Amino acid sequence: MRKNNTITGKLDWTTIFIYLFLVFFGWLNIYAAVYNEEHASIFDVTQKYGVQMIWIGAAFVIALVIMLLDTRLFYAFSEIFYGFTILLLLLVLVLGKEVNGQRAWFELGSLKIQPAEFAKVATVLLLSRVMSAHNFVLNTLGGYLKVAAVLLPPAALIMLQPDTGSTLVYGALIILLYKEGMPGWVLAVTISTAALFIFSLLFDKVYIVIALTVGALMFSGYVYRRNGVAASIALAIAALSAGTYFIAEALGYPIELYYAIAGWSVLAALVMLVLSFTRHIKRLWLVIVIVIGSIGVNYSVDLVFHKVLALHQQKRINDLLGIESDPLGWGYNVNQSKIAIGSGGLIGKGFLQGTQTKYNFVPEQSTDFIFCTIGEEWGFVGSLVIVGLFTLLLFRIMLIADRQREPFARIFGYGVLAIFFFHFAVNVSMTIGLAPVIGIPLPFISYGGSSLWSFTMLLFILLKFDSSRFE
Repeated sequence: MRKNNTITGKLDWTTIFIYLFLVFFGWLNIYAAVYNEEHASIFDVTQKYGVQMIWIGAAFVIALVIMLLDTRLFYAFSEIFYGFTILLLLLVLVLGKEVNGQRAWFELGSLKIQPAEFAKVATVLLLSRVMSAHNFVLNTLGGYLKVAAVLLPPAALIMLQPDTGSTLVYGALIILLYKEGMPGWVLAVTISTAALFIFSLLFDKVYIVIALTVGALMFSGYVYRRNGVAASIALAIAALSAGTYFIAEALGYPIELYYAIAGWSVLAALVMLVLSFTRHIKRLWLVIVIVIGSIGVNYSVDLVFHKVLALHQQKRINDLLGIESDPLGWGYNVNQSKIAIGSGGLIGKGFLQGTQTKYNFVPEQSTDFIFCTIGEEWGFVGSLVIVGLFTLLLFRIMLIADRQREPFARIFGYGVLAIFFFHFAVNVSMTIGLAPVIGIPLPFISYGGSSLWSFTMLLFILLKFDSSRFE
């Protein structure tokens, strides 16, 4: 049988069909979200759905151009593309149009361009180039510094806009680093730090310190049970410190609880640190460092929460965690979104029949909250189909990345996987109240030209690599 060597014969058509379905389904739902009876035609360019049609056409042109380019151009021009997007991120802080407190868009007549979206493409391309170099070793200080040198500039400039959602996307690239050999414990520490941040908002910090210290002592005693003397002595110190506190309290000489806990933790840690070296208990010092670092994170949460995050972000997180309840204020978007999705039932109210959608009860329903339109008009079944298609798309991206012969293409594929996963998981989660509202689009479905073009570029550059992997 003759092998098909044409570009069309080498393309991953399953992925392309998923892309086309999501793009056109998104267009229909934008039409439903902002439907105007006086402008009923979906092709009316005076409305958002008409403008989206133009952007879809431009996205197809971008995809076609990418498929006609030589793959070596993406490697060769990655530094130039990255530098150009950094320049745009600098210029938008000065010349950009401010919308909802963010200076993130260039306004060219009726066209708005968001540089942060294209910075994701440029960053993943340059990161792939850096990490695919022959002399690059990831799990070294130099390797991590090179990665940070690529990721930090765009992330910092986007944070200055300020756009927390787009900044957090760069954190998702830890998936790329993990797939390329970063130790699993680094990923575990990252996830644990995020969990600790949440617990520090929900519970008294003293109890968290107690839990961390006791947990470390118990873990050390279990793992290093052959050297049980070390753990036993540390536990004895902990018990003595706690006993001293309660005895002093009973005798009328109260000790400030925070000082007691701090003394207990530091003393136990020092004793275990000394014993780990004198009795040659391997890597026990690492447990102690992790605990001390966790305690530092625990007490720095207030500073980060109140000084780094904006007031509306603080309120949304508090509302999500149940610390505050403001269904008519900061929690209004999510509350209305959940009502819209829940009202769709099993099979939905039908296309253009959504009452929550039609009467604009959910703000930003054509962009960040487009998923609630799907839930209301297409119901649980329609939502499940979209979630299933995104899951299949992520699986296809991972499969394509894994089968690449060139490191540059493989690393780029993992970057695409990380970005798509983050956008999909967070966008859907925030519309159903499982994640704070951080304002990021649902790939291919949310209204917007910049996001549609950048996601199209990411996907089709990967597809181009895949179609050329045997050359």
